[in-house]
Amino acid sequence: MTRAYAPKNQALFDQGLATRREVLGAEYVDASISNATDFNIDMQELVTQYCWGDVWNRPGLERKTRSFLNLAMITALNRPHELKLHVRGAINNGLTKDEIKEVFLQAAIYCGVPAAIDSFRVASEVFKEMDI
Repeated sequence: MTRAYAPKNQALFDQGLATRREVLGAEYVDASISNATDFNIDMQELVTQYCWGDVWNRPGLERKTRSFLNLAMITALNRPHELKLHVRGAINNGLTKDEIKEVFLQAAIYCGVPAAIDSFRVASEVFKEMDI
């Protein structure tokens, strides 16, 4: 990062950073923050504060359920890079390989087979990396 960084809402940022690390892994999250530039640091702040600090910590859904939803939505959007992160997060949040498979099968029907095939491919890479 090329400039001094101070989040607008430090408490929400810190809460989001903790949740983001727990779900996605500290190594990935810390690299995202430390490699941020003047151009994209505001996006890191937005994602950390509002996505991870506010929405992921709302009491209405458990993290496991949020992971189910994310896998389905990211499959629908066909965003393999984000899917890879969230497959790892889903495992961290207690989903099994079989549950992840069922999400992708359901998404194949409602979102399209090509998107689901990509999701199966990406998830298989993550499972191999995680030795599961």
